[in-house]
Amino acid sequence: MSSIIPPPSIMRCAGPMSRRGFMQFGLTGMAALSWPGLMKLRAENAAKPKSERKSIIMVWLPGGLSHIDTYDPKPDASSEYRGPFKTISTKVPGTRFTELLPLSARIADKFTVLRSMHQTAGGHPAGTMQMFSGDKDTRDKPKPRLPDWMSVAHYLRAKEGGRSNPLPNYIGVPAVSPEYSSPAYLGDAFAPFAVSDDPNRPNFQVPNIGLENEAEVRRLSDRIALRRSLDRMERVFDKEGELGALDEFEAQAATLLTNPQTRDAFDLSKEEPATRDRYGRHRWGQQLLLARRLVEAGVEIVTSNLNGPLCGRVNNWDDHAVNQHQFEALRFRMPTYDQCVSALIEDIYARGLDKKVLVVVTGEFGRTPKISFDRSTGAGNASGPTGTLQPGRDHWPRAFSNIWAGGGIQTGAVIGATDKRGEDVIERPCSASDFLATIYHHLGIDYQKVTIEDLNGRPTHIVENGRAIAELLS
Repeated sequence: MSSIIPPPSIMRCAGPMSRRGFMQFGLTGMAALSWPGLMKLRAENAAKPKSERKSIIMVWLPGGLSHIDTYDPKPDASSEYRGPFKTISTKVPGTRFTELLPLSARIADKFTVLRSMHQTAGGHPAGTMQMFSGDKDTRDKPKPRLPDWMSVAHYLRAKEGGRSNPLPNYIGVPAVSPEYSSPAYLGDAFAPFAVSDDPNRPNFQVPNIGLENEAEVRRLSDRIALRRSLDRMERVFDKEGELGALDEFEAQAATLLTNPQTRDAFDLSKEEPATRDRYGRHRWGQQLLLARRLVEAGVEIVTSNLNGPLCGRVNNWDDHAVNQHQFEALRFRMPTYDQCVSALIEDIYARGLDKKVLVVVTGEFGRTPKISFDRSTGAGNASGPTGTLQPGRDHWPRAFSNIWAGGGIQTGAVIGATDKRGEDVIERPCSASDFLATIYHHLGIDYQKVTIEDLNGRPTHIVENGRAIAELLS
């Protein structure tokens, strides 16, 4: 069987659904082409047994986590580099984190720290594209050239087909860095189902999931019937055969709205209050709790973007001195981060999901080991008034850390090392391509052989010059 997989013809022209998924099209767009088309793709072939399916939760830190101030401290470096934070021991003898991570330190035996990540792009767009798609271009392009790994995995699963789960297979809680990631030439049907509302709100809800009102269900049926009537007039103009997806598969699209399983998966009220408290009664905590519920319900790809006001003044991890005070920003956000990430990792093991579910926590790069100083451009959480001289760290792709848990990997380890200042990798360098290969390996995708045809019909490898990180393989 050929490993070259052409994109579906249904995706050659843009459908009416935006890349933000189904969140905004409501009942009036239920019969739009791309969603039934996706349902058709899912049902084309026989599915793998459910027991073989693996899942992944990627926790994304947009802007880049300072490795020196968290998982790769340098207490013996000069004051220009080391930062103000003390180090603490962890559950793993000989491994130390900074004092900002006390909860993570207590469960360090349940995850592995990779201290030797590196890539070659210093800008947020290009750095994110390297980590998500393997695009080695170091220029900050206005939009991605290659599909991200989430969309690729989603697409390949759809080609296998036959999923009985009514839930979407790729969900963003919320979607990660949507300005820098996309399905590209695969088409918008392979973008995430985006949950943009705050799961911590008392009236949190996900539109277009689990309709209970009978009147709304009747209106939906009427709209589908109307659409089919219009289709009969439009079929003469259908050059790609796209409308053929509607007749058989709109019923499956409607199932997403009416199946109780879809409502239950998103219903955080079904969790014990103590569990919700443990994750944290804040947006990040409830996002990660929802991510865990979704993989338990059979969703294979879940991303969660830790951004917004919980980060500090500029709503992300981009701790330039002009944006916010680097160290005050970390003091402000890290208790929240430490609480929810450690709760997620603990829960994955406590609920017996650790062989199936891989948790990866990363950003696009680290921060400069050498501390810089600049004037604040505005007051806010973790930032002094305009003109205040404050410390920061800038972009640093040459060396950074991420953490891995679950997935059947060997935990309680540290992979790789950086030099005494944290500037460069000196042991076991791992590239963005290695990062992607490891994720695909966990999902059971043969990253060495699989290619996908781009819009010009050229086969494109989903990973170039990368190898799964052996120390992380199950």
